[in-house]
Amino acid sequence: MSDFFFPELLTVKALEPYRLSTTWNTGEVLEVDVGDILRKHLALNPILEPEVFARVHRDDWGGIEWFDSELGTDNVYAWCKEQAGKVSHEMFGKWMHRNGLSLTTAAQALGISRRMVSYYRTAQKQIPRQTWLACLGWETTRPKPNELPLSLPTVKQYAALHA
Repeated sequence: MSDFFFPELLTVKALEPYRLSTTWNTGEVLEVDVGDILRKHLALNPILEPEVFARVHRDDWGGIEWFDSELGTDNVYAWCKEQAGKVSHEMFGKWMHRNGLSLTTAAQALGISRRMVSYYRTAQKQIPRQTWLACLGWETTRPKPNELPLSLPTVKQYAALHA
């Protein structure tokens, strides 16, 4: 596992098919439904057997493994957060990518430090709800540098901004 990604998986336990209970070094205990992911990838289909699914374990490198197949912990952590109704580092990264933002330009857009953007992007810090709402607001208004929008654009203005 890369040191780039922070949360470390401590334990994983199979619940009902196809839910996992995960414990992270952040103190979080999160559940995730991986049924759709297992169905989507043909190579993972054998894990859909209840007896196989029940044999989930943490591998020697900190990943989630059954036999020859495994799920990356960064993905699992993001799925856990999203299924719990929270913002994941992957959502934040997709927002940056979708808007062509670097660490520096994302920091400028949100009025936070470049280091904090990096923390959010690598899941080293939880992304506060207000920060995510600011991301969505910035994407909607696309303000010019050093300019603060006073209102949301109309549907027509929004379409023009995103054309």
